[in-house]
Amino acid sequence: MKKCVFPTLFEWNHYQEQPPRLSVWEHQERPLTPDPNLDAEQEDIDFDVERTGHDYCSVPEAAAVDMVLHENEELKREIEDVRKQLEQTKMIHRFGLNRFAGSNEDIRFYTRFATYNHLMAFWELIEPATHRMIRVTNSKVFKEPGNTRALPAIDEFFLFLMHLALGLKQMDLGHRFQVHQTTVNRIITTWANFLYFVLGSVCIWMPKEKVRAHLPEEFHQFRDTQVILDCTEIRCQTPSSLLLQSEVFLNYKSHCTFKALVGMAPHGEITFVSAL
Repeated sequence: MKKCVFPTLFEWNHYQEQPPRLSVWEHQERPLTPDPNLDAEQEDIDFDVERTGHDYCSVPEAAAVDMVLHENEELKREIEDVRKQLEQTKMIHRFGLNRFAGSNEDIRFYTRFATYNHLMAFWELIEPATHRMIRVTNSKVFKEPGNTRALPAIDEFFLFLMHLALGLKQMDLGHRFQVHQTTVNRIITTWANFLYFVLGSVCIWMPKEKVRAHLPEEFHQFRDTQVILDCTEIRCQTPSSLLLQSEVFLNYKSHCTFKALVGMAPHGEITFVSAL
């Protein structure tokens, strides 16, 4: 056989010659040749209209333009409504402070603050200092301020309050806020240290004049009262060390407890809590 010659007779084509393939130009009709007598500009316009069926030089009617603009505006409004609904749905399903902002009963249950306004008033006092917060990354390493957070600062504070108020386990809090259990542990440790230093620097002892100005009626005969002292106890695990057992065991309750001295102003504000 000669070079570049291929067999063409096979059993599947009944050993017959196949017609040659048509070229690309032969598969479709060639466009008509423009009339050379027409003006060059008119020639181009007619040629485009004949091929596409549309005159791109023509101006659309004003009614059609208005209809398209009106449809675009309606589509924009629909997109905006869908976006708002999506954000509201995310807000409902996401566990955070904003989810319970409208219910003072839920705020009292989860945080022990009386109302949402009370909680936000306290947050406004400590929020400026949160930007300088030193964050705990593990048991021995601390991060400087300005690092990214797994949760917004207000939700971290809400998580910490839930841990104090309800005693929820870290795994439970992680499922609620959709973060890892290790992250919950670091948030709790960070906020415990932060609030200890921030609130520990505040003078909680009220002046005598202010205490007398807010004395309840029951204390009018005891106008010199500045603080009411009482002791409280918290049950704890029995230590393995006999020395520690002797220090924390309480015969009255027959159990190991931590003791604390609590001071309260006559009108009900806690003004002193000793170390356990």
